[in-house]
Amino acid sequence: MKPPRFEYRAPSDVEEVVGILTEVGDEGKVLAGGQSLVPSMNFRLARPGLLVDINGVKALDYIQRSGDRILIGTLTRHSCLENAAAVPGPLGRLLATAAHHVGHMPIRVRGTFGGSVAHADPAAEWCMVSVLLDAEIIAVGSRGRRTIPAEDFFRTVFTTALEPYELLSEVILPVLPDSARFGFVEFSRRAGDFAIVASSVVIDVGSNGIINPRVALAGVGGTPVRARSAEAVLAGSAPSAELFRAAADAAAGDVEPMGDIHGSSEYRRHLVRVLTRRALERAASEA
Repeated sequence: MKPPRFEYRAPSDVEEVVGILTEVGDEGKVLAGGQSLVPSMNFRLARPGLLVDINGVKALDYIQRSGDRILIGTLTRHSCLENAAAVPGPLGRLLATAAHHVGHMPIRVRGTFGGSVAHADPAAEWCMVSVLLDAEIIAVGSRGRRTIPAEDFFRTVFTTALEPYELLSEVILPVLPDSARFGFVEFSRRAGDFAIVASSVVIDVGSNGIINPRVALAGVGGTPVRARSAEAVLAGSAPSAELFRAAADAAAGDVEPMGDIHGSSEYRRHLVRVLTRRALERAASEA
């Protein structure tokens, strides 16, 4: 199928993008990598009156370090993050692992980090990672710049806190300490498919047990989910198989997944339990 008729503009800077979005409101849709938007238009699931192509805004394509934070421009391609050297330390390894799970190579070469976050698919890797790491989402619009915490940014399926006149310009992630370890596990029917369920964890093990545990889940609701109960089980305890099973059970208790053609609610909750335990085991064994 072909998309409905639409107008097309290709601004060259952020100010021009914001001006167009302010002018057209809900009729406008930002085109970055287009890996989700274009198929949706072809199937007539999305019918924007105007596409605002931001690929010419080169100022939005970057990965930078600022103190203890990593700044990722919205036009950064998935493939750039697939190289662990792009970001130092454990965070770089986590981002590279997550990037490798994003679709297939042509999608990773064309698709963008910010586009995925703005699309807000609850099964998407970057949305889950953003919630896992307490990312800050930067939106720019005609009313200025604002910072939105990741857990407040995702509202429900394909819906975010962005206003029609705003552009997601940047995502800010914290640099993880060198002692941090991560685990990332997802289950899909075929390689490259969206995850039915995914689990990601970050832990740091000190002399008094696990420090600052983080557990996030994808594919279990309208948004990515931070498994706070699982984090509470892990905090201050020494890593062990029994502890990881208890935390995985707690994570399963944190979600009320909807059933669909890919699996029942009970099946998805079972996957949360299994995948979270595996993610914790991988984190504990990561060098």
